[in-house]
Amino acid sequence: MSRFIVAATAALALSACSGGSNPFVDAASDTDTTTDTTTDTGTDSGIDSDRTLPPGTASPDADSGIYRSEPTQSEGGNSGDGYANDISYDADSDTFFVNNLAFDGDNEYARGTKVSSLPGGKSQYAVYEADPLATDPDSSAPISQFSHRAIYGVSRNGQDKFAIVRTGAYVGYGFGGFVYQREGGVTLPSTGQAIYNGQMAGLRDFNGASGLEYTTADIEIAIDFDDFDETTGSRGDAVTGTITNRRIFDIEGTDITSDVLSRIGTSAGTTLRSYPTATFVVGPGVMDDNGELLGTVSSSYVDSSGESQSFESGNYYAIVSGNNAKRIVGVVVLENSVDPIASSVRETSGFIVYR
Repeated sequence: MSRFIVAATAALALSACSGGSNPFVDAASDTDTTTDTTTDTGTDSGIDSDRTLPPGTASPDADSGIYRSEPTQSEGGNSGDGYANDISYDADSDTFFVNNLAFDGDNEYARGTKVSSLPGGKSQYAVYEADPLATDPDSSAPISQFSHRAIYGVSRNGQDKFAIVRTGAYVGYGFGGFVYQREGGVTLPSTGQAIYNGQMAGLRDFNGASGLEYTTADIEIAIDFDDFDETTGSRGDAVTGTITNRRIFDIEGTDITSDVLSRIGTSAGTTLRSYPTATFVVGPGVMDDNGELLGTVSSSYVDSSGESQSFESGNYYAIVSGNNAKRIVGVVVLENSVDPIASSVRETSGFIVYR
């Protein structure tokens, strides 16, 4: 088994990162014939942003790779967030490795049995699970492990990746994390607009209840490279996005969307025929010169009186990559307290979208 970093340039880009090293190794074969010509020089001369970006590359620039990870509680996250680190993937054995999570076997995650993959469109979203049992080496007695799941996404050319790890074993959200990155750089247009489409896949966990669920959705993102005026570096690009057609599946892979909609509707005193559409909040300061996106997301539903009520709120974290801003990789985290299954429900989904 070989575990190695996909490119030396990526390793250089991550030399100043916190929270572990570059999490990804050999990816699937490349069917995207466009080659990014930018490389990481290994210098630390990038543009420091005034925004509070997730932990990772300290001083990124447009010509190099960027790596980000979920903020810990001290960095603004929930208790247990950002604990997963040193995530890596072995293509030879199709095995995932996650460090720093308790009772997940020997840190080695095998391809899922009941659910082995989730829809990714032009990308690949694979599902991995930790061993359910460990063994006491002294007595050979079996030890039950916590339920951990990981989702790994990689772009067609292997240069954009994300991973999400969650567990449903705690009464609260528990310990986990997410990472996302691009390898190589980006060339951003100075005028015009672009639209990106794809699918996303994620995990739902609960504050106040145990258990895990899978989620899928369609996502569309548009960028206006003309406006707003300068707010981050020399850019003020506006970004909008919609998350639609969300489906929810239990840990065995059964579609339970209708059951979830029914219990939410009953709790909210209304009828939900589909999961509410989540939209990106449009405003200045979302995108910087390095191609990093950071913004907020929300959704709402209409109650029995015809009034709009807030449903979810959260954030999206993303990086634009490739020549002429060809792709976007990122993670969306949404929470709601309307679903009566728990005090609050968190949905953490990753995506890779293309122009």
